[in-house]
Amino acid sequence: MKLWLKYMKQRRMVILAWLVFVCVFTVSFALYQLPMMAVGYPALLCLFLGILFLFLDFHRVKQKHELAMRMEQFSDLVTESLPAADGVVEEDYQTLIRMLQSEHTKTISHNQQTYAEMVDYYTIWVHQIKTPIASMRLALQNEDTPLSRQLTNDLFRIEQYVEMVLTYLRLNSESTDYVIKEYDLDGIIRQSVKKYAGEFISRKISLVYEPIHQSVLTDEKWLSFVIEQVLSNALKYTPSGTISITMKPGEELCIRDTGIGIAAEDLPRIFQRGYTGYNGRMDKKASGIGLYLCKCICMRLGHGIEARSKLDEGTCISIYLSRKHLEVE
Repeated sequence: MKLWLKYMKQRRMVILAWLVFVCVFTVSFALYQLPMMAVGYPALLCLFLGILFLFLDFHRVKQKHELAMRMEQFSDLVTESLPAADGVVEEDYQTLIRMLQSEHTKTISHNQQTYAEMVDYYTIWVHQIKTPIASMRLALQNEDTPLSRQLTNDLFRIEQYVEMVLTYLRLNSESTDYVIKEYDLDGIIRQSVKKYAGEFISRKISLVYEPIHQSVLTDEKWLSFVIEQVLSNALKYTPSGTISITMKPGEELCIRDTGIGIAAEDLPRIFQRGYTGYNGRMDKKASGIGLYLCKCICMRLGHGIEARSKLDEGTCISIYLSRKHLEVE
């Protein structure tokens, strides 16, 4: 119906011209006192032929419109699939479309090349910076002082930030290294907790965890990254208290802390890229990238993730280790 109304609006000058001609003939016949039937019959005949012409022309326009709608799904083939031009104006528009398509293709190619160069640069940077980090860690292993322990914790944070950069780059890569198969969940959690053992001890934060004897269909490396990011946030925003890791029915892995919590107005947006909220404004070092990466990774693994929290009462991050949309490799 919308297409018909648009078509009639487009042809309004033709319809108006037909009405004007009918009026001219009617007035002329009236002035010469000729029979009105001599005008009526030709007018009705012209009306019938006009309506027939409009429907045939509308059918042609509708076919072109439907073809254009199908072409929208194949933008790269638009210029090759354009229908034959019907008039000078359509030829001009098609020439303009081809020019725009060419510019669009060049822009996409340039952006892809720029992005690939950026990914290559930061990938090399990440691998290069890991060498001095490993060297500093080896040097600190020979000392056991409050300063060396603090430096070791800071160095671990640097490693996590470097790993976050690499994960961010790999996230949108066309080639992924997912290895989906059955993994022992307890082993993945223990490995993640072990990395943060120093912080648990230095911050005097208690860990409540009992072995979870359950296998999950996932990717070990990427799920480990998600758990580590959630643990990192829990430690960052828990000045004192407890962090617990439990498994609930429905394959829901819950990581709960007794920290400062999240404001109600911030809760719906904490998984958005770059969003830090009230806690982020207090902690100037917050980037708002960690939970965004967790959300993206969980979506790719077919898992779910959500947060429940209240200010000054702590936060619970639930990871739903669902098996849907996953295939074993």
